[in-house]
Amino acid sequence: MAHRHASSGEIVELKALGDALAQHVTHALIKSAQLELVRLVLPAGKALREHRVAGEITVLCVEGVIDILVQGSALRLAAGQLIHLGAGEPHAVCAVTNASALLTICLVAP
Repeated sequence: MAHRHASSGEIVELKALGDALAQHVTHALIKSAQLELVRLVLPAGKALREHRVAGEITVLCVEGVIDILVQGSALRLAAGQLIHLGAGEPHAVCAVTNASALLTICLVAP
């Protein structure tokens, strides 16, 4: 099922998915010229290989536990914790438990 992006002024639901997490997938919530918000959904043990994005990012763990691998260290985030990464910072993500997170990406013009 394709997800649509929210419009300016539209309320977006971001509560924990709980037992329904397994039925959800990662999808963009909002995308504009300067900003992208993504609901990241990762089952336990699932990982995103090391990558980088041009702009700054934040990752807010909404539920579960995730490890953010950055600069050779694994930083563990639990529900309610947030991390900021500078522009171009290489990082990887691994779900320790079933987890969802809000990823905020500051987009930069090419």
